[in-house]
Amino acid sequence: MAFYEYNVLVFVVVVAGVAYLQHRRDRKAAAAKVQGQGQGQGHDSEAARATITAGNAVIWQFKKKFLPAYLLAFGSDWLQGPYIYTMYKDEKGLPEETVAHLFTTGFLAAAMSASFVGSLADRYGRRSACLFFCVAYGVSCFTVLFDSIFILFAGRILGGLSTTLLWSVVESWMVTEFHRQHLEEAGSLSDMFGIMTTLNGFVAILAGLFAQQIADFTKTQAAPFMAAVVLLILAFGFISSRWSENYGDSHNSNVDGLLPASEEKDKNGLQYIIQGRKHGQSSEDITERFGLDKRLWALCMTSSCFEGSMYLWIFFKFSALKLSHEAAGQESELPFGMIFAALMCAMMLGSLFFTYYSSLATSRWVVSPSRLLTITLFVASACFILPVLVHNEAVTFWSFCVFEICCGIYFPSIARLKEKMVEDGVRAKIYGILRIPLNIFVVLGLMTTKDGKSHPNSPSLLAGAKLS
Repeated sequence: MAFYEYNVLVFVVVVAGVAYLQHRRDRKAAAAKVQGQGQGQGHDSEAARATITAGNAVIWQFKKKFLPAYLLAFGSDWLQGPYIYTMYKDEKGLPEETVAHLFTTGFLAAAMSASFVGSLADRYGRRSACLFFCVAYGVSCFTVLFDSIFILFAGRILGGLSTTLLWSVVESWMVTEFHRQHLEEAGSLSDMFGIMTTLNGFVAILAGLFAQQIADFTKTQAAPFMAAVVLLILAFGFISSRWSENYGDSHNSNVDGLLPASEEKDKNGLQYIIQGRKHGQSSEDITERFGLDKRLWALCMTSSCFEGSMYLWIFFKFSALKLSHEAAGQESELPFGMIFAALMCAMMLGSLFFTYYSSLATSRWVVSPSRLLTITLFVASACFILPVLVHNEAVTFWSFCVFEICCGIYFPSIARLKEKMVEDGVRAKIYGILRIPLNIFVVLGLMTTKDGKSHPNSPSLLAGAKLS
């Protein structure tokens, strides 16, 4: 198993080196900004430095408020990642079709809940929705302690609901609060999204390694799920004590500086995407609005294909590696936690690249965000097709690593595009609606699942074709 350990070590060294170079570049950029503002203010560099320092302090306070809860919430999810498949399949001895049905149930629950949880969060508060997420996901984790198939399915239903909340409401709270405090005057949301993805990858690495250690120590794969409950309790404490509440247009009062409910407050998320919000009667406004609607539809289809393929890959990645491992004549067990850590290092590398690339706005080599996303999707599709054509454990693993690099670029890119296209008043509602076709995509993919050594190739080809 030295192969995977060496790969983790190489990734850690590369990511640390890139992070250090990024830090040095940021310091130089800050120094240049101080000097530039000082010249613009009659060489008053002290005043310029004070202005920039004050802005950085405000951003830093916002990060201290948001990032701990954000990372704890996602850390609880990452702890479950390496063992959720193998626990059902190996420890509980369930047939692969039953495991697929469990996963399908979770995604169906996510699709159904996506139609209303965002609206409820906008109406009753996104902070309250995040607190509910902590409770619901904690109960979902506890269900793995039981062998009853009914309890396991109930756990997947709660897990699907919780996943929708995690991927829609948490980010909605952050973006709206960022705008409410006018932090764009002191920092960039692109940088914020890049930092979120990078730190999320770092937490995922630690979670993968810790999940393997605690599972080996306790001799049960349910242990990482109990550790996730601890993180959810901590996240609940951070959110309840540090976050303020914010609402959408569907709330009936002017809360936290947001606009009061609009005349279209009862319009659901799907109607918003189809019809748009009326800005006026002129043809220019209507044309502009239809353009926005087209972009929302494109965003919806892009996120459905990429993230749907990613979830199918999550379901089959370990089984695909196991097949390649066995085909090479190896009988030892794969170190799932170590593999998970390597993949998360690759995702961090992608997010660091996005952060650096976003800072090169004035460079003639920089392409538009949509073009960068297109290139990322093309490379990601090749990562799925190659392991099907070349049956080799190392090739399969490295293809998966490159796909994770694409994930590190994709998530901050798509988050930035959503932030620009969706209004704060309906942000949680739209973010939830955008996940409906994603979950339907995954359900249709999982419906093709059955026992068999060659079958994991089919979802890989499906995912590659959809991304292309």
